[in-house]
Amino acid sequence: MLRYLSLILLGSLLFDAQHSDGGETRPPNIVLCMGDDHGWEETGYNGHPHLKTPVLDEMAQKGLRFNRFYSGHPSCSPTRGSVITGRHPNRYGTFAPNWSLRPEEISIAQILRDAGYRTAHFGKWHLGPVKKSSPTSPGAMGFSHWLSHDNFFELNPSFSEDGEAPRVFQGESSEIIVDRALKFIKSAQASNTPFFIVIWFGSPHEPYSGLAEDLAIYDDLPAKYSDRKVKLTSNETGKSVQRPLGEVLRERYAEITAMDRAMGQLRIGLKEQGVRDDTVLWYCGDNGTPSSGLLKSPLKGRKGQVYEGGVRVPGVLEWPSKITHPLQTDHVAVTSDMLPTLCALADIKLPNRTLDGIDLTAVFEGEDSRSEPIFFWNFNTRSLAKSPKPWISGELQQGTTPLVKLMNGKPTRTFKNVHLDQITESNYTGPRAITTQKYKLILDQSSSDQVELYDLVNDIGETQNLAASKPKIDAQLQRAMHQWQTSVLQSLTGGDY
Repeated sequence: MLRYLSLILLGSLLFDAQHSDGGETRPPNIVLCMGDDHGWEETGYNGHPHLKTPVLDEMAQKGLRFNRFYSGHPSCSPTRGSVITGRHPNRYGTFAPNWSLRPEEISIAQILRDAGYRTAHFGKWHLGPVKKSSPTSPGAMGFSHWLSHDNFFELNPSFSEDGEAPRVFQGESSEIIVDRALKFIKSAQASNTPFFIVIWFGSPHEPYSGLAEDLAIYDDLPAKYSDRKVKLTSNETGKSVQRPLGEVLRERYAEITAMDRAMGQLRIGLKEQGVRDDTVLWYCGDNGTPSSGLLKSPLKGRKGQVYEGGVRVPGVLEWPSKITHPLQTDHVAVTSDMLPTLCALADIKLPNRTLDGIDLTAVFEGEDSRSEPIFFWNFNTRSLAKSPKPWISGELQQGTTPLVKLMNGKPTRTFKNVHLDQITESNYTGPRAITTQKYKLILDQSSSDQVELYDLVNDIGETQNLAASKPKIDAQLQRAMHQWQTSVLQSLTGGDY
């Protein structure tokens, strides 16, 4: 429930950013930030036993804290697509990492740019190559400036600036992209225009590394967790290795702490430039914790799974001029809600396109229960034709920015997106879930005939399967799931374009 909030005071203040005494005023600035593989439990404010995240903790304490915020998918590229489009990624074929967007999608950056915003992207893109010729680059999707990487990155990262050949930037990657974002904000201020900025960190995605001062914070972990090994990428070879969990956690947590510090630098920079009060600053993760970083969590599952541990992520929002009292909400929210919410804040009409997200502005006014369900779906790509027609030609899908982790023996990424010409029953398969404010139904997670139903209000760990004892709810949610999947598959054939 919402706490520490005078709804009367908030209602008198909220959403007069566009209208004051009948006149027009400038809409809010917007900065969206996202951690890469940053799970829900990996913050101090959610009770992690080791992690130091003082900035996110302060944002959760002073701003709007979503206790039940979800990534649109249990993996990165699809979730990022849901932010950009407000749609489930299966609608346009971004099924998994390294599956691109489609050029026909309408992006939040295009919408805000056309409304007069200065737009920029910094950091991980992973929705297609970032090179200038790519039809799904940040520039093609509405960002007037970008310093971006095709995928994730470590210390001393390589970035492409506005689609040019990549070059190396020396330093801690989270600090680098925040510094460049603040410079962009300064230029936007000089032109007296609102700005929309996306900062997608490369941390804490493996392989892990960190500055000496950040690693030192977690020097005790190697000895505490030396009893088992985990699989991850080697920084030396780019290939898979096994290492003791404690050593891996030390490096992973160092990355999270550095990212948290960069968030602090961003907040300070916004204040120094005099724009923090009028800026919506929204942070979340892109999926749950991966197996290489799992320690202990009240949530079931991990990255790649539709259980809570795969899709519940940190979610905090600050807007000091409007959210003047601390808020916590159990309202169920998801990354696809960002586009319709931002359109509402900027007083812009929604695109004429099927959306899966909803406007969350009522949450700021006290609403604490979601009326529309959230759907998750790991599409079964084996249900596609054996040689599906590419949506985008091969050369345009070749990435340029190098990274440590090799893919098919090379340090760059190749993307894909394909046609679905005819819908078949097999296209409806794959692990999927529907979440309401109270219940969550899971299908095909471990076997085709398994049905799981959980009461998430009373069973956050998804430990008690209620499918047999609540057949009416089971049947109702299964019908809603199939109906939604039919809509998604019709979009996937290109029916929305």
